[in-house]
Amino acid sequence: MDLNPRMRFVFLIIVALFVSGCSPENVRDFDIRNLAKSDIDMVADTHRKELEKQIRKLTIKLYKRNPRELAKTPRMTIDLRVQQILAPPPAEGYPELEGRSGAKAMSLALTESYQGDRVFALMAGVHSMIDASFNHKREFFLLDELDQQKLYNSARNLETVAWNLNNRKDQRGQLLLLSNGYSKEGIPNLSFERTLGKMIALQDMLALIIADTTNRTIKNVVHRAASFTFLPI
Repeated sequence: MDLNPRMRFVFLIIVALFVSGCSPENVRDFDIRNLAKSDIDMVADTHRKELEKQIRKLTIKLYKRNPRELAKTPRMTIDLRVQQILAPPPAEGYPELEGRSGAKAMSLALTESYQGDRVFALMAGVHSMIDASFNHKREFFLLDELDQQKLYNSARNLETVAWNLNNRKDQRGQLLLLSNGYSKEGIPNLSFERTLGKMIALQDMLALIIADTTNRTIKNVVHRAASFTFLPI
């Protein structure tokens, strides 16, 4: 389905924001598969790729901020963890997480009694949730469809993740995972919040685009980010 003029304008804004550079070396070669893509398909492809970049960035930042989590698995490296997280989620879930994925894995990471790698549990859960919101597809063509409600719900779940990173503490009053903070000079580091904010904006924007082009509505759920409950995807 082609975009109407208003949605084409939105599409151009998205491209301007997330596609960097216009020099010849950044121009992509023609791909015959693009003939089987609508404007919406290409927008979805761009969003999916950008989300993968942000998940990679957030995973690396969390491990650098929480080296103790990586040390819980012998001979593990950040690169190996990133590869595991960005790979297609196993159908039976992650063995290390006892089969959990999506919201169940994120909840596990934020449970005080959990003794495993919290960063892996959280980001594996985030990635598998995003994957589910895209119907487990990494590239879109004319007959593919997206569900605006799944995209919207995943954005709300990311807000819950952001709140819990800043507030979820153990009985000693220590944060379960370190993220935003202040340097010794008192300079705030809000890069974790900004990265999650980009991911939330991407999911919300795509949900609105899908709802507009399919003439379907998004059910705005009353959901408190300051909670431990995740919406279904």
